[in-house]
Parts: sequence; C-alpha cells; structure tokens
Amino acid sequence: MHNHLVVALAYDRLCTFEFGCVTELFALERPELEVDWYRFAVCAIEPGPIRAAGGITVTAPYTPRLLARADTIVIPGWRDADEVPPEALLKKIRAAYQRGARLCSICSGVFVLAAAGVLDGKSVTTHWRYAAKLQQRYPQLTVQPDALYVDEGQIITSAGSAAGLDMLLHLVRRDHGSAIANQVAQRLVVPPHREGGQAQFVPRPMPQDESGRLAKLMDWVRAHPALPHTLRSLAERAAMSPRTLQRQFHDATGMAPYAWLVRERVAIARELLEAPGPLPMPRIAALAGFGSEESLRRHFRRIALTSPGAYRKKFGASGLSTN
Repeated sequence: MHNHLVVALAYDRLCTFEFGCVTELFALERPELEVDWYRFAVCAIEPGPIRAAGGITVTAPYTPRLLARADTIVIPGWRDADEVPPEALLKKIRAAYQRGARLCSICSGVFVLAAAGVLDGKSVTTHWRYAAKLQQRYPQLTVQPDALYVDEGQIITSAGSAAGLDMLLHLVRRDHGSAIANQVAQRLVVPPHREGGQAQFVPRPMPQDESGRLAKLMDWVRAHPALPHTLRSLAERAAMSPRTLQRQFHDATGMAPYAWLVRERVAIARELLEAPGPLPMPRIAALAGFGSEESLRRHFRRIALTSPGAYRKKFGASGLSTN
C-alpha cells in the first residue's frame, strides 16, 4: 500500500453525496491508524468550474492525465445513464485497466466502466432503478440487481448512495484488514460491515417494533456467537414466532437468520485471525461459533473467498499462516 494513490473523477452535474463519500474515506489523514494510508486526488474530466448537486461548485486540481498514475480510480454516479461518456475518458479508463489499476464505481458510475468495455463477462451491480437498463444495454455483463456491491477483484461496483460507502469500507478491509476498517467505520459512525450480497432495499416497511426486538437480538448474537443458536432459540429470545423472525430478518437484511449468523461468525473469525497471538485454528473456530475447524474453513472460504490461513498470512499481526 506504499503511496497508494486513489483518484476520484469529477465532472459537471457531479453527484455530491457519492463524491463526498469517496473524499471522506480517502482524503482525510488518519495518523491514529498507524498504517500507510492512501494518497488522494481529484481529477476533472472537463474544464471547470464543475457544477455539483445542491448548487455547489467544485474546482478540481488535476486533469485526466493523472489517471495514468492512479492505483485506484473511483467513479461516483455518472450524471446521466443515457449519456455516453467522452471517448477521451473511456480511453484513459481502458489504459488504466490494462496496466492493472483498480476500478470502482458507485451507482450509475458503472455505465462509464461498461462503456469503456472493461466489464465484459463480469458480474456487476448498480442502483436497482438502473439495473434493467444496464443489463439491456450491455448483455455481455451479469447484473446483480439486489447486491450492495460486487467485488470482481480488479473491478468493484456498488449500488447507489450509501452502498458506495459500504463498498469503500470493503476496499479498506481488503487493503488493511477488518480491524482498520472497523476503526474507520467507527469514526464515520456507520455499521462496520455490510456484505455485498445484502439486499439494496427493504421491499416493504418493517413492522413497528417498539422494543427494537430484532436489533437487540442481533446485537446479543454478535456478543454471544459461540452459543448453539437455532431458529427456535433465537425466536424465543426475541419473543417472536419462528415465522415472524424469518420474515423480519429477510426484510431487514435480505437474508435468512442462519445465513446472517454464518456471515457474522465469519466476520468474528476475521478479527480473530488478525489479532496478535496467533490463536490456533480450532480455538478460533470455537470462539466464532463454528464448532469445528472444518466448518470454519468451509464457510470462511465460501464467504471470504480465501482460506483462513491465507487471510491470516495477509492481514494477521504475526504474519504467520497455519493453513
């Protein structure tokens, strides 16, 4: 990560919120983290001053020539999904992709990457209201309309607005590990982690729950991951029927209770793998609630797309692998 340069694009009719998310994540100095934090710059794809949403005017200090040096390029929501981006910009995007730069889009920013031809054959996402248009215009893509973000390695795409913040925290997690990402999220006063596969929106309003039973249940489970949770035991603790619990979980997270529980346990295992020590794998499996090392490895690989040992080698404080 030494001197890793993140470049955000700016253009007329800029999406202020999404651009602000990128700036908040990467432009602030974070000496308290004691890691090699990012360098950040903004380049304008056209002469300024740039008009942004809300009547704001932005002046960017760099031109698209800077994209030739960027390690990560972030494209906020494009100003019009029906407007073809300038060919000069698309050429820069293709060149950055070919040399291995990481490309990220928020919301309709994916239309810029698609127009550049760097998404062919890949899975992507965008704001749900643009998903059908994106799939129809670019049938060579696989659009996941419900995902918060999709990580294809070199290319990461996200849904609209706040989902971009989830994707950006995911990038920090990829680069620096869960502990650092959690500290950044804490400073932002946002939840530390939402999986990319979580639903973009709640299909109908959540039932009124004056006591906040579901939220309290989720917090309690996070604090007691090693207990042998079942649908019935969780429903009893929340004072709900199993059917009601399943429905509310799906409405809130897009997942069944068990699927959510497994992802929470994987998140806990990640933190334990990053901790100094290191703890042996069977102990991590027990603390995270998997019961067995084999179960830990199976679920960890499915969700984190790597083995626990490889994850520890990359992010662990000791740099040791036991896999």
